[in-house]
Amino acid sequence: MLVDYNLMPNTSKTWIYQSNKELTDIEVEQVKTKIENFIKQWKRHGDDLKASYQIKYNQFIVLFVDESYNNVSGCSIDSSVNLIKQLEKEFSVDLTNKLNISFKDTTNINIVSLSDFQKYAKEEKITSNTIVFNNLVTTKADFEENWEVTADKSWHKRFLVQ
Repeated sequence: MLVDYNLMPNTSKTWIYQSNKELTDIEVEQVKTKIENFIKQWKRHGDDLKASYQIKYNQFIVLFVDESYNNVSGCSIDSSVNLIKQLEKEFSVDLTNKLNISFKDTTNINIVSLSDFQKYAKEEKITSNTIVFNNLVTTKADFEENWEVTADKSWHKRFLVQ
């Protein structure tokens, strides 16, 4: 069951998939249609899931499920991962590489390998004030408060020069 994002409770389970490249506006519209069609039929053992999504910066796909309505199951999570894998193939993007790290430099979003991120931090090209994307958040509230933050407020701080 597709629900407006604003109606999702702050406790909603959250998954973030970052693309290794920015999608065009046309691709975003196509992705939205596919995600909406998926969510409208997304089930857990035959029961509807109350869910929503966001696409941020044409580069991040964020899925939300209200587990106070129905908990997700392994099968329902697998079906959402299958959707993401289909999007990867169709749009020639990498959405599931957890070793890619994203950060902003002024207005650009950069996606780099973990090793490059560590190198940039060591060279102080990335500092405590660099905006990073913490894709490890697990709830809607956490997404809204702790997803796009300075590096010193995220797990990324372990790589910063002290």
